[in-house]
Amino acid sequence: MTAKVAILGASGYTGAELVRLLATHQGIEIAALSADRKAGMAMADVFPFLRHLDLPKLQKIDEIDFSGIDLCFCALPHATTQQVVAALPRTLKIVDLSADFRLRDPAEYERWYGQPHTAIDLQKEAVYGLTEFYRDEIRAARLVAGTGCNAATGQYALRPLISKGCIDLDDILIDLKAGVSGAGRSLKENLLHAELSGGTHSYSAGGKHRHLGEFDQEFSALAGRPVRVRFTPHLLPMNRGILATVYVRGNPAEVHETLATAYRDEVFLKVLPFGALPSTRDIAGSNFCHIGVIGDRVPGHATVIAVLDNLTKGSSGQAIQNANLMLGLPETEGLMLAPVFP
Repeated sequence: MTAKVAILGASGYTGAELVRLLATHQGIEIAALSADRKAGMAMADVFPFLRHLDLPKLQKIDEIDFSGIDLCFCALPHATTQQVVAALPRTLKIVDLSADFRLRDPAEYERWYGQPHTAIDLQKEAVYGLTEFYRDEIRAARLVAGTGCNAATGQYALRPLISKGCIDLDDILIDLKAGVSGAGRSLKENLLHAELSGGTHSYSAGGKHRHLGEFDQEFSALAGRPVRVRFTPHLLPMNRGILATVYVRGNPAEVHETLATAYRDEVFLKVLPFGALPSTRDIAGSNFCHIGVIGDRVPGHATVIAVLDNLTKGSSGQAIQNANLMLGLPETEGLMLAPVFP
């Protein structure tokens, strides 16, 4: 049986990525696509790279008939999704790609996003969508909150280490580089080619980045006590990809063995041999995350480097991975595309 899905916000980067991946999915059919300013347009006119597909026209959300829809992907802006989801049928399964349901504590949401949450009952219902660590909950969920792409990268590098207690929890530093598509498709002056190309810069530094709310929530729950990492992201003039360099205090060999053991049976998480380092070019356009571990010249320290594609494993690929579980489909369906190289 083929499941029918709707994609709300299909004119953005994550919406287009959902369409690209679902085009070869054997168990899912795209039944409806929504957009705001581009409603009424063909998807091929918005994204010419998808013109070979027979897709529904973009509609306003209130024009979609959800009676025949099994699952809805919400690729909408932050703060918009909570209002939209609250108005959708309660029988509809939902995978949200925004930040609206990632944080369990309403006070933490208000702290990081600057406004009160308007759908607290739904926030309590939502399951955090880091697939490899919440599989059972996701299978049974109606509403799944996709992670932030930066937050996912850092967590893949650190969760097993925190769970095992093999690193110093008070000495964790995440230095992260991200491609520009992570900032969305809306026009922004600082993302113009002349403003961005030829250089790089940090942003939301000094403990101000919103994904710190996810790190605080998830790492503290794992440790059973507050864990506060230091985190600085940087924007690189590349389209896709995230590279997180994570500095920890711990035995390098034990750090590597802990990650390799934790991810041994994970299809999408690849731990490289000790001393080998990953590159964003090796995961572009794919749902894979590569992780490398090296020692440091200062004894008792290790560096963990994790890479993933922010639009795929960090967002839309993760969303499909979760949807597969929610719909009772093979978890890897539609997601085994090889990375694009060069």
